[in-house]
Amino acid sequence: MTPADHPGVLVWPPIVFGTAVAGALLLGWLRPLPFFTHPAAMWAGAALIFFGVALNVWGAVTMRKAGTNINPARPAVALVSTGPFNFSRNPLYVAGMLLLLGLSLVLNNFWGVLALALAWLILHYGVILREERYLSAKFGESYRQYCATVRRYF
Repeated sequence: MTPADHPGVLVWPPIVFGTAVAGALLLGWLRPLPFFTHPAAMWAGAALIFFGVALNVWGAVTMRKAGTNINPARPAVALVSTGPFNFSRNPLYVAGMLLLLGLSLVLNNFWGVLALALAWLILHYGVILREERYLSAKFGESYRQYCATVRRYF
């Protein structure tokens, strides 16, 4: 591995999601900010958590089967376009967003929605765009064709 063989993301994505969850929980404890009173919101949140976990596992298993690294600090050794990567170029990040939104609904904590918006901005500009530049340089036309047919998020 050469030192430049990675996308140079600004922050490790699990830290973004972990900080968003911790911040939302802390703010919800200090200054509750509920936004849904109907019990259906809790069930919708539970469904989002389930789908987020399932998508995360599916994406991670797909990447492992392809023999590439999940950690963006490590080099990509294969362009993955199967499994959930057939529908989204970033299914692991979508999964994290679903989890955060689901948790916000289950806990009736609007701070989680605000944290989700901030997490998305950090991921988009500090991680995803950097990964896209790296993958385009590494895989060239194959990656550009993939981008032309598969959406960035969903």
